[in-house]
Amino acid sequence: MGRSQETFGKKDNEKKRAKKKTEKEERKAERQANAKSGAALEEMFAYVDENGNITSTPPDPTKKRVIKDEDIRISVAKQEDREPEDTQRTGSVTFFNSSKGYGFIRDSQTQESIFVHANALGGLTINENDKVTFEVEMGPKGPNAVRVRMGGATPPPAAAPAAPAAE
Repeated sequence: MGRSQETFGKKDNEKKRAKKKTEKEERKAERQANAKSGAALEEMFAYVDENGNITSTPPDPTKKRVIKDEDIRISVAKQEDREPEDTQRTGSVTFFNSSKGYGFIRDSQTQESIFVHANALGGLTINENDKVTFEVEMGPKGPNAVRVRMGGATPPPAAAPAAPAAE
């Protein structure tokens, strides 16, 4: 007579699988027995009170506030809402490495050190201690000087043509 092909390990694994299956069926039956099928619609509602907290009771209608659609702001403030900034700044070059093409400008108002790259110079050659005017834009690593020009002060506005002298 031949021996059975099943080993002890196979029989043990089969018993474990059968046990897991029966436990799973028992848990399923228990969930179905404890389920709140047909619960009232009001029991499933959740409300938000005047402070923004979730509650199970409806809000008090006397505390209701009416909010106009125009008062709700979701995006960035419009240009007209912000006060205009003076983007033109003056400063002096504290460091510039022409071989690597970058340097730093110290802002004369805030004493802040601002990064400048050779691409923002527009072909201009600057050296340390030069007085420059520039604008600041935010880059990925912080403020960058752009539109850099020589000269410590902004040029005066063009003068109006002189009126002819009265004779």
